[in-house]
Amino acid sequence: QVDLVESGGGSVQAGGSLKLSCVVSGYTYNDYCMGWFRQAPGKEREGVAGIDSNGNTAYGDSVRGRVTVSQDHDSQDHAKNTLFLQMNSVMPEDSGTYYCATDSDCHAGYFLMPSTHKYVKLWGQGTLVTVSS
Repeated sequence: QVDLVESGGGSVQAGGSLKLSCVVSGYTYNDYCMGWFRQAPGKEREGVAGIDSNGNTAYGDSVRGRVTVSQDHDSQDHAKNTLFLQMNSVMPEDSGTYYCATDSDCHAGYFLMPSTHKYVKLWGQGTLVTVSS
């Protein structure tokens, strides 16, 4: 069973930085993608960044140039991976709850496609980011 646990959220001033983490465990896909979503109050969940098993990355227009997605495979546990989202030059509109997701046989840009959040089967609890101006 796949489990996702996000962390790293908090309050930050505009222009600051934040690094989010998501520990993904229990997955056994050789070909996979992982992604970050965010959801602001009253808005639909949107994909912001993705990475695949080949190391390709993809970013949404609203964050491109300001965030970096990366992953770190656990050398001891092959079913465990940690997904990161380094956020720089944050803006108030970056505020929201951030979630990670994973799926098999997909590319880095998969979760950036419209409405893919509707097909995600498993979500973590999310981590809240609040950016003040």
